[in-house]
Amino acid sequence: MGKRVLVIDDSSTMRKIVSRSLRQAGLDFDEILEAGDGQEALNLLENESVDLILSDINMPNMDGIEFLRQKKDNAAIAGIPVVMITTEGGSDIIGEAKSLGAAGNIKKPFTPDKIEEVLGGLI
Repeated sequence: MGKRVLVIDDSSTMRKIVSRSLRQAGLDFDEILEAGDGQEALNLLENESVDLILSDINMPNMDGIEFLRQKKDNAAIAGIPVVMITTEGGSDIIGEAKSLGAAGNIKKPFTPDKIEEVLGGLI
């Protein structure tokens, strides 16, 4: 089975943009799964395995920071690398994400080249 990625964002348009950028960057993903918030992602990860997670920070219901907290405490999914994709430029929120295990971050707006640069070493 090939590599799978999960894209978490409350905007379906942004999920499509991220998916398209992953393909344009030429990254080797066989399947791109989507979730609308952190809780939906946790539910999906109970039954699906992925190699990488790309998550927004600002989302209703469960934001990216709370998702990282809960993921970290779940041994079955704790080891999956997470890259935050966000409009947040503040070092505080990015620092908090990194302290909770985020492998990196990509600032919106982004290009396929930036996606490839950040994700290249993770897959």
